[in-house]
Amino acid sequence: MVRPNQEQQLRLEELRQGVVSLLGTLDSFVSTDTGELLTVPLGLLRKSATQRHGVTRWLRLEDGTLEVEVVELHPRLFEEPWCDYGAFVLFHEFLHVLGFRAHNSVFRALESQWPNRSAAGMGKAFTQAMRLGRARWLWYCPSCKESYPRQRKSNGKFQCRTCRKLLQDRPVQDAQ
Repeated sequence: MVRPNQEQQLRLEELRQGVVSLLGTLDSFVSTDTGELLTVPLGLLRKSATQRHGVTRWLRLEDGTLEVEVVELHPRLFEEPWCDYGAFVLFHEFLHVLGFRAHNSVFRALESQWPNRSAAGMGKAFTQAMRLGRARWLWYCPSCKESYPRQRKSNGKFQCRTCRKLLQDRPVQDAQ
């Protein structure tokens, strides 16, 4: 876990307060005790993370039960244009804390109650932005013009997912 600085800790607490107060207004959570969400430790993922946007980490106790260790969010979720998506990610992780550990139909039904639909759909764009930020190379398809951000060269070993042509390497700075 990355320890948040003072400003990041303040933003995490503001985000927590906003999500917990919004949970109280949603029909499925009116009778749910959300008090434990106010004391769950919050932390940050490494800024180099590209796949994970948030994570709930658990401790297995001696009796075999699980206890929440920390909920971590990607630090870029505090920046524009990702702030609204950051609230959704924290909501998602809080669903895990409340006992909905599996990403099953019940979990997805609860998750779909998040009022900001556009924020809930920003996951793919966030992943793409994180990948592009870390990439040194674009694997570029000359046929369909698709590009795939990567940290290493393809050296002509990979095909395009769409049209099966060999991908070409381009440095990221040349593509921008």
